[in-house]
Amino acid sequence: MVSMRAARYYAQEDVRIEDIEPASVSPDDVRISVTACGICGSDLGEYVGGPVTIPDEPHPVTGEELPVTMGHELTGAVSEVGRNVDIDVGTRVVMNPIIWCGNCRYCDEGHYRLCTGGGFVGLSGGGGGFAENLVVSAEKVIPIPEDVPSEFAALVEPFTVGVHAVAQSGLGAGDSVAVYGSGPIGLTVIQSALAAGAGPVYVSEPQGTRRALAAECGADEVIDPLETDPVEYITSETNGGVDTVFEVAGVKQTVNQALQTTKSGGTTTIVSLFEEGIEINPNDIVMPEQAVVGTAAYEGGPLSGREFGTTLRNFGTGAFNPEPLVTSRIALNDIVEKGFEALLDEGREEVKILVEP
Repeated sequence: MVSMRAARYYAQEDVRIEDIEPASVSPDDVRISVTACGICGSDLGEYVGGPVTIPDEPHPVTGEELPVTMGHELTGAVSEVGRNVDIDVGTRVVMNPIIWCGNCRYCDEGHYRLCTGGGFVGLSGGGGGFAENLVVSAEKVIPIPEDVPSEFAALVEPFTVGVHAVAQSGLGAGDSVAVYGSGPIGLTVIQSALAAGAGPVYVSEPQGTRRALAAECGADEVIDPLETDPVEYITSETNGGVDTVFEVAGVKQTVNQALQTTKSGGTTTIVSLFEEGIEINPNDIVMPEQAVVGTAAYEGGPLSGREFGTTLRNFGTGAFNPEPLVTSRIALNDIVEKGFEALLDEGREEVKILVEP
């Protein structure tokens, strides 16, 4: 097979567009011709401060190490199938990127996302969506229903992060909610909470463009924390705090604000990833008997399609609106300058950039 272009991660701020040999298709695999792949916050974190999850020694499942092809928020069409696969060539699909070993206690228990040797396609090896095509096992692909347009299908993966975060939080219909941070995942959390029946939904976000998007995504009240103390405002409006808070900004201040905005007996759900530890006051959890929940991804393995299916149904019904999140579409060759660097430029106020190989 002829070579293809791919964005390969070598080191911090060192991503190169290269011609590489495409992977071969084994009996249980499919080849996906990529139509779009989103730049995730984890991709940006690797670019700025990595390698973090990208392996600098052979990964326990994929066996791959630097350099790796990046990209895991992807959509495309099946262009080749293995002999054991019952999927038609041409089928539009999205991909669940979770990698799992199948041998640890968490895989045995069906919690594939918690696999001790796991990872993600596009970060841990196994190909990536910042390429013309990739090969993955058939259990990782989920067909796209006819009522879901291809234009925004690359956003199914980040929206499923929001779906899983809401499920992990235990949020119930009618629960009041606060969301700290309305970047791409924050916006998916807002829409997922509303789809689950939450309300009112308060959002704290310092960037003007993202505040406007939070309102467009259905938030009842949007707060600029540089002008209004969100803890003071939200607790006063809700008689002591909301039922469920989602921390999606990933900084010390917002974690502490999230804990202080949750009512006694409520739940704080932390969706962010952190490059280093932060300081909190445990009494903010202990005295009001709060629950603190962590969430990082979604179901995987043989359960790959369950939460992805929820997202696809919500795309089809209009319960989720992915359009406000996409601020730019770029070519693969421009991924560094118009992708990673643009997201780091605060003046650009980018939210989600889709790379179209």
